Amino acid sequence: MDVLSIVIPAYNEERFIGTLLARIRNVDLTPLGLSKEVIVVDDHSADRTSEIVSGFAEARLHRMPANGGKGKAVRQGISMATGRYLIIQDADLEYEPADYIPMLRALLAGEGDVVYGSRYLGHGRHRNQSLAAYAGGRSLSVAGWLATGRYLTDTVTAYKLFHRADIAAIDLQTSGFELDHEITARILARGKTIVEVPIRYAPRSREEGKKIGARDWFTALRTFWRFRRG
Repeated sequence: MDVLSIVIPAYNEERFIGTLLARIRNVDLTPLGLSKEVIVVDDHSADRTSEIVSGFAEARLHRMPANGGKGKAVRQGISMATGRYLIIQDADLEYEPADYIPMLRALLAGEGDVVYGSRYLGHGRHRNQSLAAYAGGRSLSVAGWLATGRYLTDTVTAYKLFHRADIAAIDLQTSGFELDHEITARILARGKTIVEVPIRYAPRSREEGKKIGARDWFTALRTFWRFRRG
C-alpha cells in the first residue's frame, strides 16, 4: 500500500493541533489504496504543542532546536517523509483534512503533476475572511502569473499535494511563509503541471492566531521573481 506523508509545521498551536490530528485520523484513505504518515514539526513552540502531539501514537514529532519559520519547518518535514505522496497541512483548523480525498483522486488520475487545493474555485471571499487577506491572496495570483506565465486562483493555499520525489528533488531555500511561492515558481520552472481542486476554508483572525501579515505580501513578490526560472 502506498503512503501519503502529511507534513504539519506547527508553532504555538496548542488550541488546534489536537483537534486537527483527530480529524486527520478520521480520514479513511484505504479506498484509494493509501495509508498515512503524519509528521509534525514543532517550530520551537512555547506552549503545549509538542506535549499534545506526543499523545497521538500515529504522529511523528520533531521539535526544532530554535524557531526558524514555517518554511524551515516544512523543509524539515519533507526531509523526514517517506511516502510516495506528500501533502503540506497547516496546524490550525482553517482547512479540512477530508479534502485530501478529492485532491488525491485528481493526482492519482493523472490530472496534473501537482494538486493545489483552491479556496477560490467557484467561490469569492469567504465568511469571516478579512478584505485585506482576500485581496492580498487574489493579487498574488496575478503576481504569480506575471512571474511564471501560469495563472492559479490560489497560490497561497496551504494545501499542496505532490509526488514526494518531485518536491524532495528541489533544494528549497526559503524559511518563512514565502516558501509557498518558492515552491510554485520552481515547480512550474521545471515544467510540472499544477491542477487546482476546490476545497473548504474556515479563516481565522489574528486574535485566533493568524500569523501572516502585510510584510509577507511584499516578500511573496520578491520570491516569485527570484525563483521564476527555477
